[in-house]
Amino acid sequence: MAVHFHPRPAPSAPAPAAASQPSGPLLPEHDITVNGHVITAREVAAEMQHHPSDSALAAWNAAARALVLRRLLLDAAAEAGIATGGEAEEEDAVSELLSREIRLPAPDEAACRRWFAAHPERFGRPEAWEASHILIAADPEVPEERKAAEARARDLLAQVEAAPWRLADLARLHSDCPSREEGGDLGRIARGSSVPEFEAALAAAEPGRLLPDVVASRYGLHVVLLHRRLPARPATFEGAADQVARDLVRASWETAVRQYLAVLASRAAIEGYAFDGAASGPLVQ
Repeated sequence: MAVHFHPRPAPSAPAPAAASQPSGPLLPEHDITVNGHVITAREVAAEMQHHPSDSALAAWNAAARALVLRRLLLDAAAEAGIATGGEAEEEDAVSELLSREIRLPAPDEAACRRWFAAHPERFGRPEAWEASHILIAADPEVPEERKAAEARARDLLAQVEAAPWRLADLARLHSDCPSREEGGDLGRIARGSSVPEFEAALAAAEPGRLLPDVVASRYGLHVVLLHRRLPARPATFEGAADQVARDLVRASWETAVRQYLAVLASRAAIEGYAFDGAASGPLVQ
C-alpha cells in the first residue's frame, strides 16, 4: 500500500493552447497555490492525461486535486523532518510519512468475518466464459453505420457457420477488436468484466457452439463462438481468510489516509482550487 505520483512534465513541454481544447466548457487557466508553492496551469494540463474522465473539466479537477494532495503530503513530510530530495525520492518520503502517521491494528477474526459477510462478491470465483468473436465496430447513434456493420457481421456469421475453423482467420482479417491478434480469442471473461448486453448473450448461449445470430452491443456487432462456461464458485471464510484480512487492512488504510489528507487540507492555505474533501482515486493505492 502506497501513494503513487505521476512524473512531472518535462520543463520544455509547451503549454497546451486554449484554442486546441474541444468544444465545451473552457478549462481553468490559472495557477494554484498550496502553502506558498505554485502549481502551474501547465502542470495541471500535463497531469490530466493520467485522469481519464467523462469530460475535460472533470479531468482537470481530478488532475488539480491530485497535484494539490501531492503538495500537501510533501509539505507534511518536510515538516516532519523527512528529506524529500528530488522527484525520485518523493514517493519514498511520503511512504515514510504515512508509515509514521497511519498505524492500524491487525483485524481480528470477528472483524474479518463481518467483512467477508458484507462483501461476498470480492471472494470466490464469479461465473465466467471463454469465447472468441469477430467485432464489426459501429456507433449505435449512427443508424447507417450500424446497418452496414450488421450486414457485414451477418455475412461473416454465414461464413463461419459454413466453415467454423475459419473464425480465427476471419477475425484476423476483419475484426475491429484487439483480440484479432489472437484470432478473436477473448480468453476468460468473468461476469461483470464486459458490457451487460454481451454477457447476456454469453449466458444464454450453448457452450461449444457458434451463437446463431449476431450480438449487438454498444461497440458494434459481434460474431461469437462460446467455448466454455465456468460456473460461479463461492468461497468459504476459511479458504478466503488471508485475502479477507488483506482486503480489510487495505480498506482501513485507505480510509485512514483519506482522513489524514482531509486534516492536512483543512490546515493548508490553498488558492485557486476549492478543496471539498479527502482523497480518492489513483493517488491513494
